[in-house]
Amino acid sequence: MSVAVEVGTARHAVEPAQATKERKLTRKEKRMIEAKNKLSSPWASAIALIIAILWTVPTFGLLVTSFRGNRRDISNSGWWEALLPQNWGRFGLENYEQALGAQNRLGDYFVNSIVVTVPSVLIPITLALLAAYAFAWLDFKGKNVLFVAVFALQVVPIQVTMIPLLTQYVNWGLNGSFWVLWLSHTMFGLPLAVFLLHNFMVEIPRELVEAARVDGASHVATFLRVILPLMTPAIASFAIFQFLWVWNDLLVALAFAGNTPDIAPLTARLSDMVGSRGSAWHLLSAGAFISMIVPMGVFLALQRYFVRGLLAGSVKG
Repeated sequence: MSVAVEVGTARHAVEPAQATKERKLTRKEKRMIEAKNKLSSPWASAIALIIAILWTVPTFGLLVTSFRGNRRDISNSGWWEALLPQNWGRFGLENYEQALGAQNRLGDYFVNSIVVTVPSVLIPITLALLAAYAFAWLDFKGKNVLFVAVFALQVVPIQVTMIPLLTQYVNWGLNGSFWVLWLSHTMFGLPLAVFLLHNFMVEIPRELVEAARVDGASHVATFLRVILPLMTPAIASFAIFQFLWVWNDLLVALAFAGNTPDIAPLTARLSDMVGSRGSAWHLLSAGAFISMIVPMGVFLALQRYFVRGLLAGSVKG
């Protein structure tokens, strides 16, 4: 009987310990466990696989069409028929040669897109990092009101700003240069950049900043040596957003650059080809796939930072 009493006592001692261990889980940890269990279910895997297939098939069809040189075949048969062995001999690079040739000049517009996109990503990131540091670690009068005002700018439609900005660019003598596109994309991207980088920056332990201040570091040194190295996920996350938005933008390009060969990006040229040569599917498919190469490479290269930057500051314990 004494053995039974000891076993019962040990059992009762273990149960409160387990209950105490379960009670120590925070809400954040419980939500993470629940989300992990949901995502690991067979149904979630099957749905993700179906979505991936539906997303990939049109892109693969566009790729196959871009290598089909015969316009009659493109009009009279589907891209899946080109995959039959008897049709493999009809594949070639003629569409890409014509798209990049002297008549369509997609190569020149491709270079314009790079010249427009790179500064339009670097400038807002630089300004937003400085603003986010000020909002996160500096105390000044009206900081909360100003931050709310910056955040509220995200809801302002871009179309509302077109005429005032274009008028101002003409008055400044900037019309017809890359500056109109760089400034426009910077202004349109800054509110989201400040909000995203601020949310990530406030998650950095305050002890690190205080330790740097105790060691005599100035705000510039603290920002460059302590804060900036820890901001890589958030910077990469916004860089993906901004790069994809600027590279695929058509509205701002048509409003401020038109179809000027010297500054117009690739999307403006593709839009002109759709309007004037809508029946040339072989050239449009090649041009569309040329425009997809760079953003796909950027996203695949930085995807490991993407989710980390998006979720920064979104979940509290």
